[in-house]
Amino acid sequence: MNDQSAGTAHPQDRGYRDRVAVVEPYGVDHIPDAERHGKASSQFSIWFAAGMNFPIMVLGFSAVSFGLSLTSSVTAILVGSFLGSVVMGVLARMGAKLGVPQQIQARGPLGFFGNFVPVAYINVFAGIGWAAVTVILGGQALHHLVPFVPYWLAAGVLVALQLVVAVYGYNMIHFLQRILAVVLFFGFAMITVVSVVRGVHGGFGQNPQAPYWSGPTGGWITFAGYFLSFLIAWWPFASDYSRYLPDDERTSRATGGWTWAGNFTTLSWLGIAGALLGSSAVSGEDAISALTRITGPFATPALLVVLLSSFSQNFLNVYGGAISIQTLRIPVSRRTAVVAICVLAYAVSLWADAGFEAKFKNFLFVGAYLIAPFGAILLLDYTVGGRRDRSRIGELYDERRVLEWGFVAWVLGAAVSVPFWNLSFYVGPVAAAHPGWGDLSYVVGFLVGGAAWLLLHRLPPLWHRRGPARGGSEQQAVAPVPSATEA
Repeated sequence: MNDQSAGTAHPQDRGYRDRVAVVEPYGVDHIPDAERHGKASSQFSIWFAAGMNFPIMVLGFSAVSFGLSLTSSVTAILVGSFLGSVVMGVLARMGAKLGVPQQIQARGPLGFFGNFVPVAYINVFAGIGWAAVTVILGGQALHHLVPFVPYWLAAGVLVALQLVVAVYGYNMIHFLQRILAVVLFFGFAMITVVSVVRGVHGGFGQNPQAPYWSGPTGGWITFAGYFLSFLIAWWPFASDYSRYLPDDERTSRATGGWTWAGNFTTLSWLGIAGALLGSSAVSGEDAISALTRITGPFATPALLVVLLSSFSQNFLNVYGGAISIQTLRIPVSRRTAVVAICVLAYAVSLWADAGFEAKFKNFLFVGAYLIAPFGAILLLDYTVGGRRDRSRIGELYDERRVLEWGFVAWVLGAAVSVPFWNLSFYVGPVAAAHPGWGDLSYVVGFLVGGAAWLLLHRLPPLWHRRGPARGGSEQQAVAPVPSATEA
């Protein structure tokens, strides 16, 4: 089958169904009812496998640097993971209901072109960045396993393999994630048991002398934000892996539950394991070297598990990044978009290999700060703004809806959060003046963005063009939109 650069609002049946060894023929199209297939439980395996990833343990290592006790660390991990997973569950339900990618859904509240800015800056950036993060850890693991293979070659091999799967698309990704979910469960269970037995010597208490101590409350809030931000980074992609599911209420409810369970289980498990191991880390030691040292005689299977986990997450990173490129209306096929994401991710992985942990956290936080208001607006547009009405799907492909008030709400949410940012290269004035408050950027952005949308969305359209519906190559039939102000 031919790969499509874009699709139609109501595309014809292309016979994709549940065939695995066939290149997915849909790009950012609405998936017709005839193509809907699969079970809601697939959302558990796809997110469980994606979450079985060493970067989460790296986040857990940070608990001791904030001076938190073991009890505070565990509760922070559980709360951050719970909140992020709840939102993921709702967003995945939107995919099953509407049958379109998450970023296409965002055209509803932000407008056809208003959606370009967050998609271009956040989601393409996130797809490339997260792919690079995972390639770095996988490449380092392969280099440790086979030292005569240089890092640049190890990373290149991983990128090439991940590219092939992402080109095949949705069904192939779901098929492999089901297998990886089982393999990685046993692999990370082995890593957890061996690491805890060999590297943990009792719990740890509160430590005001820790390098990033900001008080018990501020440290707790910031550390919980680490795990919330990890899932916030997935928010713009949640529907991408549920949009082929059947549109019925039972499947929709189950989709939310299984998505929540897959994400919450992995983040809680690996985050707590990482926190336990943090007290045994050596200053200046990178994450892969720490894993090799702690697992000792089990280092080889542990590194193989990390290597495998790079695939489970990067299948999604690369696929989601390609959808981002197509959402921007760049006239390329999904196959070409996948290649572009992989090439850029490989280049970034070569640059970011040195000093990985600090760059990883800055990348994670900046993306999450900007995605938080984006997520709030998406949720409210669906739950309050009537986006769940399938008769309005055509609006998402109509170029006349240039700019909507959701774009203004997103800008306000992001802007108001800036004084609260707390990064290694920039600390906002509020964060600097009140370190004991912790990192409230996500909360401020989410609440302000959501509140702004609630206040603005009932106003007349911000910028609509008159004339016949225009959707370019993405559209053959589009539902009418309300009368609009002239461009």
